[in-house]
Amino acid sequence: MSTSPGDKSGIQPKSSADMRSKPIIIGLYGVPGTGKTYLSKWLQQNLDGKQFAFYEGSEIVPGGLDAFKNSSTKEKTEWRQKAITWIGNRCTDIDKVGIVTGHFMFWQADEDAGDKVWTQADAETFTHILYLGVHASVVAQQRQQDVDRNRTPDSVEHLRKWQDAEKSELRTLCREHGILFSVVDPTAQDTVVQLLKDFREHNTTVNFSRAASMLDGDVAAARERRLETMLVFDADKTLAAEDAGEMFWGQVSGKEKTLKMLFDSRLKYTYSALRQATLLYEKAADEQSFDAACEHFASAVHMHAEFKGLLEKATTLQHVGAAVVTCDLRRVWEKVLAREGLSAIQVIGGGRIKDGSIVTAAVKGALVTRLQDKHGLYVWAFGDSPLDLEMLGQADRAIVVVGEEQTRSKTMDAALTDAIDNHGLQTRQMLLPTTASPRLDTAKLPEVRLDNTFANALLGHRLQLLHATDTPAAKLLMTPTRNAEFAGVSLREAHRRVGWYLATQFLTLPSVIGLAEYKMVGVQKKLMDGHRLLNEQTTVIVPLMRGGEPMAFGVNEAFPLASFVHAKHPPELEARHLKGMSMIVLVDSVVNKGISVADFVQHIRSNLDKSIRIVVVASVVQKDAIAADSKLAKAVAANGGNLCLVALRLSDNQYTGKGTTDTGNRLFNTTQLE
Repeated sequence: MSTSPGDKSGIQPKSSADMRSKPIIIGLYGVPGTGKTYLSKWLQQNLDGKQFAFYEGSEIVPGGLDAFKNSSTKEKTEWRQKAITWIGNRCTDIDKVGIVTGHFMFWQADEDAGDKVWTQADAETFTHILYLGVHASVVAQQRQQDVDRNRTPDSVEHLRKWQDAEKSELRTLCREHGILFSVVDPTAQDTVVQLLKDFREHNTTVNFSRAASMLDGDVAAARERRLETMLVFDADKTLAAEDAGEMFWGQVSGKEKTLKMLFDSRLKYTYSALRQATLLYEKAADEQSFDAACEHFASAVHMHAEFKGLLEKATTLQHVGAAVVTCDLRRVWEKVLAREGLSAIQVIGGGRIKDGSIVTAAVKGALVTRLQDKHGLYVWAFGDSPLDLEMLGQADRAIVVVGEEQTRSKTMDAALTDAIDNHGLQTRQMLLPTTASPRLDTAKLPEVRLDNTFANALLGHRLQLLHATDTPAAKLLMTPTRNAEFAGVSLREAHRRVGWYLATQFLTLPSVIGLAEYKMVGVQKKLMDGHRLLNEQTTVIVPLMRGGEPMAFGVNEAFPLASFVHAKHPPELEARHLKGMSMIVLVDSVVNKGISVADFVQHIRSNLDKSIRIVVVASVVQKDAIAADSKLAKAVAANGGNLCLVALRLSDNQYTGKGTTDTGNRLFNTTQLE
C-alpha cells in the first residue's frame, strides 16, 4: 500500500499502521452531466482491476442519488460520512486504490448558493481529487441529451458559475487537508490514466529512490575518475539571481500568486505541496508548450560569473563532480547549463510527472548524506533559502549564497540563526553580487569570496584525517602503547591490536575504502552473505619499517586476502609490487611531521601509479603533519589523488622520541643500542 500524499517526511513512508489507515482514495468530481460515470466505466475497462477499485458514491446510499437529494441536511452528512468511510476501510482491506465518483454541491438555478455535501470524513479520506474540466456549454448539451437521468435544463451561465464555485472551494479544501487537486480533461483519457497510475505508485520512498537513482547513476558514470569531492548546488537564486518558477507563473499563466498561495498554505514546502505544484505545471501547459516556455525562461536566467567559472574548472578535474538539486524546474536548469557548455552536470528536480520525482528539503539533505555514506565523497553545498538548510547542515562544507536584499528569501535570517545557534550549522556566506549586504553579521556568518585562492582550496585534492581520539576504545588501546613498562613482545602485541581496531573501525567506512559482500557457506552448510574489505584481494599493505610492522600485522589480520610488502625507504617499493593493485595501505607507528609518508606518496604518485588510492594508518598523528603548509599536504596537492590518514590519536605534542623513547627501539627491545 502506498503512503498518503499528506506524508510530510519527504523521504520515508509512514508506519504500516498509518499506511493502512490512509489508503489512496481518488475522487472524480464535476457538476452533474460532466461525464463522471462514463469516465469511471471507461477506466474500469482500461486499468488493472487488481490495483484499482471503483465506486459510485450515490450507489452506496440506500435509495441512490434521488434518495440522497431528498434527505435532510443532517441525513446527507451522515450517509456521506458512512459511505466514504466504508470505501476507505474497504480499500484498505483489499489493498487497492479507490476511485470514487461523487458530488461536491447541488445548486438549483433559483438559489443564491449551492448546497455543499462535502463532509469532514471526505476531507480525512480523500487523498486526490480530479475535477472534470468540461466547458459549461458542453455540460449543458450533455445534460439535455441524457435520456437515463431527469436533469434540469440549467443555463450555461449557471453551470459555469457552479463549476467555478466548486473548483475554487475544492482547491482551498484540498490545500487545507493535504489533498492533491487537479482539473483534467475527461476526453484526454490517456492523460487521466497516466495520472492515476502515478498517484498509485508515487510516495515519499519511491520519490527519494528515484532521485537517488539519478544521483547514483551520475556518480557511477564518473567512478573511473576516482571522485573525491562533490559540489552540490541549489539552482534558483543560488546559481543565478533569477527564479524560473516565479517567471513561469508570472508570464505563462498570468497567475503570479499561484505557487505562492500553495506554499503559503499549511502545506508549506512539503512533499504534498511540491507534488501539487507538479500538477499545476501539468495543467498550465502541454508538453510542447512547457518545453518552449522552459527554453524561453532559460534564456532569461544568467548564471553568476563566479559559479560559471568554478563549474567550468570543476568539469576539467577528474576528482571533482557537481550536481544541481532544485525544488523547482529541472528542465529550465538543464537548458541553462547546456547553454553555458555545462550539460555534463546532472540536474535533479521536477516540474512534470515524467520527471519521476520532486525535491523537498529533506530529499536535498538525504542526497548529500548518500554522497557521503554510499559514495564516500566530500561534499560542498551551496544554497540560499530555508529549503537548503538540511543540505547545508549535512554537507562537509556549506556556503550560504546571499543575493540582493529586495529579492532574497525573507525567512532565511531567522531560520539560519536557529540552525547556527541550536543545530550546530557551520557555514559561511558568499555575497553575489559582491555589493549585496551580508546576512546576520560576519561574526556569526563569516564572509568568503569566490576568488582563485578559495576556488583552489575547494577544488584541490584532500588530505583527510579520521581518528578515535578521546573515545573509550582509544583510551584503552593507547594505554599500553604509552606505558613505559611495555616493550618488546607485549608492546608489539598492543600495536597489533591497534592496527586491527583501526582497520575494522575506519578502513571499512565507505568514505575510506568500504565493504563488499560475498557468498560463503555458513555453519548450517547453506550459502549466506559475508563481508570483506572492498577490493581486498587487490590491496597491498606496506609497513614503513620498522616501527610500522606490528600495526601492519594487525591490519593484515583484519584483511587476510591483502598482499604484504615491507619497505623502509620509498625506492624499495617497486612497480611490480603494485601491479594489478587498486589500493595501498601505508602503516607507520607514529607520524610526526609526515616527511616519511610524504616521501612515499611522492614516490608512488611520480614513479609507480598516479591514481592508486592511498590510505595511511598510524597509532599517533601529530597536528603538524596535516597542517596546510606541511610536506605531506603539499605532496598531496602537488601529486593529486585523495589521501586519507587513519589514526588512533591526534596529538598536539610535537615531541619526537629518541633513544629509549623511540617507538621503534621500544617495539624491538633495542634501546640499549642507542
